[in-house]
Amino acid sequence: MKKALPILVLNGPNLNMLGVREPKKYGHATLKDMEALLKKTGKDVGLTVDCRHSNLEGELVTWIQEARKKHRGIIINGGGYSHTSVAILDALVLSELPIIEVHVTNIHAREKFRQHSLISKAAKGVICGLGIDGYAYALQSMAKLLKSSKPKT
Repeated sequence: MKKALPILVLNGPNLNMLGVREPKKYGHATLKDMEALLKKTGKDVGLTVDCRHSNLEGELVTWIQEARKKHRGIIINGGGYSHTSVAILDALVLSELPIIEVHVTNIHAREKFRQHSLISKAAKGVICGLGIDGYAYALQSMAKLLKSSKPKT
């Protein structure tokens, strides 16, 4: 039996500082806690996850481009790049994969410049304001999306 392709989970700038960065806004859970939650949730919904973090825009773009052949979908928290990166938006569109955008905080209740996400234009859905649980909800939603659609050939 052919092994199912994983879901790529990308975290952008400063998300490696979860648990340390402004815990009143972002909570006390760390990036490792989030990755452990995703691996458990993935097991529960029959998906594997490939979790990656980078503070570098170009590295995120490269991983998104590579995902076309290596992954079934992308869950992304672009961090600050969500609000500024046309390059990440373009790569997500180019991937032709289902995309779910996640934010730990509610970006719509934050500073004006954070209330608009460029990468949302490529996303099937956006989950924000639910802490790291938003990633688990995104993975559950991705599993439903993939079951209801035909695999890419």
